[in-house]
Amino acid sequence: MESIYEKCPFMTTQRVLQGKWAIVVLYQLSTGTKRFNELEKLMPEVTRAVLTRQLRQLEDDKLINRKVYAEVPPRVEYSLSPLGDKFKKILDEIEIFGLEYINELKITK
Repeated sequence: MESIYEKCPFMTTQRVLQGKWAIVVLYQLSTGTKRFNELEKLMPEVTRAVLTRQLRQLEDDKLINRKVYAEVPPRVEYSLSPLGDKFKKILDEIEIFGLEYINELKITK
């Protein structure tokens, strides 16, 4: 039995991008591979637990890759997967909209 997520592209995208930080994490990884600590520094408003949960969700949804290096201490790097790389076009459009929206708010205030 098909769910609505298998039929509706908007519901599917909304489900995949659930979480307050999903788009921000994808943006940060669109600029290159990052380690967990780098992401923490780039997003100081997010807690470690929330960032961990968001990264796991994006990995489960096949939008990012997690690579663990057999070192002591262990080193983990995150990057966009090929599927996540396709999201870059959408990030560009979100940026354009966000900038236009910010400017519109400045004009109307």
